[in-house]
Amino acid sequence: MLSRLLHPRWLKRRHLRQSLQKATHKKVIIGAGKTRYPGWIATDKDILDVTIDKSWAKISPPGAIDCLLAEHVWEHLADEDALRALQCAYRYLRKGGCLRIAVPDGNFPSSEYIERVRPGGKGPGADDHKRLYDFDSLSALCKQAGFTVVLLEAGNKNGQFIETAWNPDHGPIKRSRYNDPRNEKEISYTSLLIDAVKP
Repeated sequence: MLSRLLHPRWLKRRHLRQSLQKATHKKVIIGAGKTRYPGWIATDKDILDVTIDKSWAKISPPGAIDCLLAEHVWEHLADEDALRALQCAYRYLRKGGCLRIAVPDGNFPSSEYIERVRPGGKGPGADDHKRLYDFDSLSALCKQAGFTVVLLEAGNKNGQFIETAWNPDHGPIKRSRYNDPRNEKEISYTSLLIDAVKP
């Protein structure tokens, strides 16, 4: 029993749960890697497996989290895991809470971009991509889990870029229209970016 209590993963979860309890606004980054933002609690799969309800329960009671942020995470989940993760996120968000998702954009109007980000593509991490979403497929999945969906940035089927002003307080996204330095001269790398809101 003592060895379990001293295990680094258990200690991290305990610290994370305590941090969430103390926070005025409960904000969690999913699959954070090295990403850190003030006021946000960073997690990775060793601490929060988004597909398993028991993993969520170790860090938060249901209905307690204000904001979740997942930048380039969902494309690494198989379809059934992606839906299960959305269902868990829905359960642990408060009413009116927001899950901000950014994934590679299947409607981005560049064949070079698509080749880099498609499952098995040539870009970094694409060898582990399970799905290339467009707005229709990602929003349908989110709606299946109970969310309402707000489009923030995406290409459409006609190759046009669509954007809506969005609040970075709900989660900054590095790979987006105004935050990615590759877009300095022209739009050359963005994400499909949505807010999935729990009604």
